[in-house]
Order: sequence, then structure tokens, then C-alpha cells
Amino acid sequence: MKVLVLNSGSSSIKFQLFRYDDWSVVASGSITRIGESEGRIRCHWINANGESESGDIRVPVPTHHDGLERIITRLRESGSLAPDLSELRAVGHRVVHGGEAFHAPTLIDDDVVAAIQTMIPLAPLHNPANLDGILVARKLLPGIPQVAVFDTAFHQTMPRTAYRYALPEYLYREHGVRRYGFHGTSHHYVAKRAAALLGKALENCNLITLHLGNGASATAIRNGTSVDTSMGMTPLEGLVMGTRCGDLDPAIHFYLCKNLGFDIETLDDLLNRQSGLIGLCGANDMREIHRMQERGDENAELAVGIACHRLKKCIGAYYAELGWVDAIVFTGGIGEHDAEVRWRACAELERLGILLDPIANASQADEERLISAEASATRVLVIPTNEELEIARQTHEALL
Repeated sequence: MKVLVLNSGSSSIKFQLFRYDDWSVVASGSITRIGESEGRIRCHWINANGESESGDIRVPVPTHHDGLERIITRLRESGSLAPDLSELRAVGHRVVHGGEAFHAPTLIDDDVVAAIQTMIPLAPLHNPANLDGILVARKLLPGIPQVAVFDTAFHQTMPRTAYRYALPEYLYREHGVRRYGFHGTSHHYVAKRAAALLGKALENCNLITLHLGNGASATAIRNGTSVDTSMGMTPLEGLVMGTRCGDLDPAIHFYLCKNLGFDIETLDDLLNRQSGLIGLCGANDMREIHRMQERGDENAELAVGIACHRLKKCIGAYYAELGWVDAIVFTGGIGEHDAEVRWRACAELERLGILLDPIANASQADEERLISAEASATRVLVIPTNEELEIARQTHEALL
């Protein structure tokens, strides 16, 4: 039996098909540029001989409905799924925002669809696209269980002292203004892998997990559960990101509106798409920023310095909050591959028992690995994230 994982965006659908006896990937791919004059369909699969094959075609894909139809057709034609879909146990959907309503993966019915719709104001860029994928899959795959896995669910264990803002209570009670956190599926996955590498039960672990990519977030995990995280009501709060500013004095909003004439749309675009690394140095790909540093670009050096300064402060704050830490875990594109960012984030934290091994940290290996020195009281790990696998597993568990 197999589980199909779908991640539906505004103009794309990413997918992976897993065999759940061993959680191997049977097929994967994406459809991009949905609604444009020419869409792109990429698919990789394992054939009957156990060999890897791939295909890449460009055709118009007018709607998400057309896109999912093409994915199902591709999976059938490649032999990844039987023509009658009898092997398909369930479909797991990534949903960005579950608000306070969803604390776990949830079997989708009409009431769940309606609840996700009510949360669109909390995630206007993501939930509508995620919902499109759900509605199309329910129509094209009737009778096959559909499960929603929420980015916010892992953080629903945060105490009120961590998730409430110092704002009037009615804003929370009547309008849901609170901290929710994101990247929960990734943080949960790497936390479980860290516990396994440490040889401990997850419920006995205190961890600081750092998901660092174009979007970035940190999570404090006590006894296996999230007790604090850097993103807030939206993914704008927290660390410096590729194009997002992260933490900011709220009065800057007033200043920009009163003195520069910014309206809400301009402010939204500035903080979400023109700030962060790209605002500081004109690039949001950390690999390019490092090349700029090598050429002596002072703005690139400043951008990396600010991002690492904010990250180090977060590590220290979460260490204080947890009291003791078994391991710090780096994941995400930057977290897994950027030795300089890891080094600068952990530098001069020896008093907290954090000491990197320079050779291990410099390794460009792709596998899970220990990068802390033997003398380091706190382990430091690099663990590649696998959100799709986590969604597949949670989908399967939701049906048990």
C-alpha cells in the first residue's frame, strides 16, 4: 500500500508517493506554472527493475484540477500506481495554518474543509492554495481517505506565556491574535531523528531545532514537545530570512506610514518581500551572498553578520528557557549546508557547553552527522529535514 503526499501552492503542486511498509519513495515530482501559457511537469520514479527513471514535459496546465489529473495519469503510466488506484491507502496534504482548531493530523471531511476556510485570514498566501489541492483531490479520488497535516500543529503545545502577545485579551479571544509558529512538520521530524541519534526517547530530550532556509525558524523543545518558537501569528516574526525582516520594532510601521506615506500593501511588500537578506545586500541566496563576501562586499558581510547575530541570540534565549539542552539541531538548506553560518551562530558559546569540531562542521556530507567537538557538553547535529516523509507517516498514523 502507498501514501501520496501533496503540497499545493498558488501555481504549483509538489508530490511524493511513498510505500509505507518501508517508507521508500516510489515516485516524486512537481507541476509548476499552473495557469500560465506553459506549465512544467517533472516526475521521477522507480521502474519494475528497481531503476530510476525521470521525465520532464512542458504543456499548458490551466488549473490545479488539470495538474492533479496529470499527476495521477503519470503515476499510473509509470507503474507507480495500479490503474484502479487500489494501492493508494491515503493522500496527505500539507496545510500551513491550522489555528487553534488542529493539534494533530486530521482526517478531512466537510467540517474540516470549512474550518480551514475560516483560517484563510491567518494565512492568505498559503491556505487558499492548500485548500485548492484538498478540494481537487477529494473530487478526483473519491473514497480515498484524505488527511490534513498542519505546519502549526506541533507548536500547539506551547504554554500561554509563550504564545500570547501583550495585547488586549479580546484580540486573542475574538480574533485569534496569538503566536502560532510554523515549520512544525520539519521541527518535529528532526527532533525525532535527533532523539534516535542520541539514543534517547524523544520525551526525554530537550532540543533547540533550527530550520534555516529562505524561511527560517527556531524551536525550543522540552521533553519532546514545542514550548517556544520564533515565528509568530505569521511567518514574518523571528529570525532574519531571505526576504522577510523578522523581529522588528512595531513603531517602525507607524514611522513609515506617517513619514513616508506607506499604505498597508506597500508595507506588507516591504517587510515580506524586500527585507531580510535581500534588503540588506540585494541577494537572498546565501551561496551568492558568500560569493559576494569573498569579493569584499561589505553589505554581504553585514547581512550574514546580522542573521547570525539574531540566530545566536535565539540559541541563548532558548537555552535559558529550557535550562539544559541535549542537542542543537541544524536543518533546512542553510542549516544543512552552510558551515560558516553554523560556526558563527555557535561561536563563543563554550560557557553553555557548545563547541563545534571545525573539521566535522566543514564537511559537506548530505547525511545526518555530529559536528560538535568531543569536549562539547551539548551535542550539535546536522539533520537533513524530510517534511514529505513526516507528512506521509502522520497521514498513515491518522488512519490507524
